[in-house]
Amino acid sequence: MKRILLILVLLCTTIAQSQEKTFEKEVSKISKRIERITKQQKDSLKVKVIDIDKKLEKGEITKTTAETLKKEVAAYHARRIEKLVGEQERLLQLLVQDKTNGKIATSEDVEESITDEDEDNVFTIGSKVFRLNISEGDLEERNNRRKERWKTKNKKQRSTTTQFVFAMGLNNVLNDNDLSSLDDSEYKLWQSHFYELGWTWKTRFSRQPSKLYFKYGFSFLWNNLRLKDNKIHVKNGDVTEIENFSNQLSESRLRHVQMNFPMHLELDFSKNRTYDDGRVRDRTNRGVRLGVGGFVGFKLGTRQYLEYRDITNVEVEQLQYDNFNMNVFNYGLSSYIGYKNTSFYVKYDLNPLFKNTETRNFSMGIRLDLN
Repeated sequence: MKRILLILVLLCTTIAQSQEKTFEKEVSKISKRIERITKQQKDSLKVKVIDIDKKLEKGEITKTTAETLKKEVAAYHARRIEKLVGEQERLLQLLVQDKTNGKIATSEDVEESITDEDEDNVFTIGSKVFRLNISEGDLEERNNRRKERWKTKNKKQRSTTTQFVFAMGLNNVLNDNDLSSLDDSEYKLWQSHFYELGWTWKTRFSRQPSKLYFKYGFSFLWNNLRLKDNKIHVKNGDVTEIENFSNQLSESRLRHVQMNFPMHLELDFSKNRTYDDGRVRDRTNRGVRLGVGGFVGFKLGTRQYLEYRDITNVEVEQLQYDNFNMNVFNYGLSSYIGYKNTSFYVKYDLNPLFKNTETRNFSMGIRLDLN
């Protein structure tokens, strides 16, 4: 368990470090905000100039008034650009200063609203007041274009999705690759269990909607084997034997924990979604799924749990730490078939569980793949 916790801590640390702010990232953010500020102000200026030209065409204002209004709105947006860009330049100066002092910028970016929704669109020339109605005409058209771009963006295909995996079920062994050997297994069928927690990535093979995916990731497994008939595992040199125990056992369980790296080819028959414009987008984990593949991994630890009463009728709980001649590295085949997030899962180790034996681990149960 300590090894598992250490690995999880290392994974979390790696993720955290990858999310830390760097000088280059912060400079890139400020640069993008400056570009966005400049573009928005220029777009707003363009919309107001168009509105002024329309008023001129309708005869609502004279050519001289139109030119004056254009100068007014141009000067206004120039001041806005100077003000907003100046604020970003000050942030950049502070960032450079922090970099020089060896500090890391940790403050969250608080962006001032740089849209024109709160701008005053009223301009006064002499004693006359002019209002530019940009909130209805071209501004509405611009907002519609933004909505269309947003819809298009959300229709884009995601070639890779992620899933949290949880599986549990029965765990036992096969001898000499013979499935019928389960009937003669020295382990209890219904009391021997496995549990699996993991994370997977599911990548589509083609850019276009498809049913075929490559699924890969990592997982932690807890495999438990409970012996029948008051027996325990005993390590004799390079051989692990199963022997009778002197006291009456209430628990005899061998648990081996391992980390696996599964890889599957998955057929996902979920129904695609078709938009009004004819665009087709595939959806995952909405229908029947079939996965075929395998795994490689390694043992993180092995221990044997014994519970019994001694000759004085005192309850004893004994925990034995040893590898019991188990193979450290493991590999095998696995497959699953199901509907939506739930599937029936089978896993079989190709290499022997114990050294110098033909005993192989076999598991089957229920698997959940949660998007």
